[in-house]
Order: sequence, then C-alpha cells, then structure tokens
Amino acid sequence: MDEQRAGEAGQRSDNAPMLDSADFIVAIPARYAASRLPGKPLRLLGGTPLVIHVAQRAIAAGAREVWVATDDERIRDALQGTPVQVAMTSAAHASGSDRLAECARIAGWSDEAIVVNLQGDEPFAPPAGIRAVADALAASGAEMATLATPVEDAEALFDPNTVKLVRAASGDALYFSRAPIPWHREGFAQNRQALPPGQWLRHIGIYAYRTGFLQRFAALPPGRLEQAESLEQLRALEAGFRIAVALTPEPFPPGVDTPEDLARAEARLGGA
Repeated sequence: MDEQRAGEAGQRSDNAPMLDSADFIVAIPARYAASRLPGKPLRLLGGTPLVIHVAQRAIAAGAREVWVATDDERIRDALQGTPVQVAMTSAAHASGSDRLAECARIAGWSDEAIVVNLQGDEPFAPPAGIRAVADALAASGAEMATLATPVEDAEALFDPNTVKLVRAASGDALYFSRAPIPWHREGFAQNRQALPPGQWLRHIGIYAYRTGFLQRFAALPPGRLEQAESLEQLRALEAGFRIAVALTPEPFPPGVDTPEDLARAEARLGGA
C-alpha cells in the first residue's frame, strides 16, 4: 500500500521538487479543550467530525503515515476504524509542536523523517499544499519549512489576526509579524485603504521539519520575539534556524476556530 501511494504521489508532483518516494508523515495536533470552540476536533461538519476531514486531506496528500496527537480519549475513539494512527499525549502541552514532539517519541520516527504539522482545524487544506511544504523542506535543506500566499487587500494586511511575513531572496523567512510588513513608507503615508505596488505575503500555518529538529525546537525556551508577537515560529528564527517559505500551489480556505467559522465551513461543504 505504501509503495502504491508513493508512486501516485510522485506522479502528482511533476511541477515541484521531488521527495524520495514522497516519504513524509503528517501529524495533526488535536486538543479537545479549544477555548473558542470547545470540543472542536469532534464538532460535526457534514455529519463527520472535523478531525476526520483533516485526516482525509492528509491521506489524499500521499503521506506515508497520518497521525493524530491528542489528549482526549473521545478523539481517539472517533478515529477508530480509520487508517489514522493515534498518539495519546499529555494534556499539559503549551503548543502543537510540543504535542507533536511527544507524538514522534511515541511513534518512534527516525531523526531524518519529514513530518508535516497540519493544524486540526483545516478541513479544506489542499493536498497539493500539504505536499508542497514537505517538498520545500527537502529541497531547501532548512530546519523548517512553511507556506505563504499573497495578501489580497489592505484590510487583511492591517488585521493583527492575519500573520504576515517577509522573505529573503533565497526564499527563507526573514520575519513573521502581526503588523503589516514590509511597511511601505510613502504608500501608507498617503493611503492605508489600498495596497501600494509590491507583494505582501500572508503566512499559512502549516509546517514541515525533520523529527530530530522537531525535538530540538520543542526543547527551546520561548524567545522574546515569540512572546511579543505570540508567534511560535519566531522562536526558531530568533535561535538562528532557517525557515524556508514556499508559495502555496493552491489556496488554503479559512480554518475553523469559532462557531461562525464552523457555520461557514458547513455552507462551503454544501456548496452554498
């Protein structure tokens, strides 16, 4: 089954750097006690728990293994009968990366295994995007990889809930921020209702790393930049590690974080 899936994934990635047999793992952190949408992984979308929708996207991406790292037996029970493997992890983890680091220890992945951290509230994550972040890690040699997409309007650029980033010419991340970066001094002095010429990038919260670095990253203390912006990826940059940034090959529709988001997702699933 793994060989067949790997071959199919290789055929699908003609326009992207090739991974060796598309050999990557997807791990989905799924905490039950979400503050804005309690029980989020088990909320029904089209009659199916949200976490299963996310896992199906990972399977469609051609992942060698798909794991859900959770702290709640109800989530484990909901995944019975699916090809998804479950790691029961501590309820005390402060972040998804910490939870996946424990998952990696439970699963026994090698230090060189490529792991994609797919958030558990992304029921419409495009399989091509999941593969693209794994490809970006393999091709770049960076410690981490993530995705971005162009900012489409000034409202998103100035929205602190929309994370922006800037890249070096190499494609590596220079910085992530909730503020509008880069700041166009002349353009924004005249008008903040429209984007000046240029390209602003919105961060998409999907990551890839090798298991060995995932353990190292989870062991790092939060940096001052991370604490100021509440952005975990800044911990890696502040510690001097590279984060490769690729443009997503397909749009990532909004995730599900609130009851309103869930209603919109239901409408999208129904084609409304």
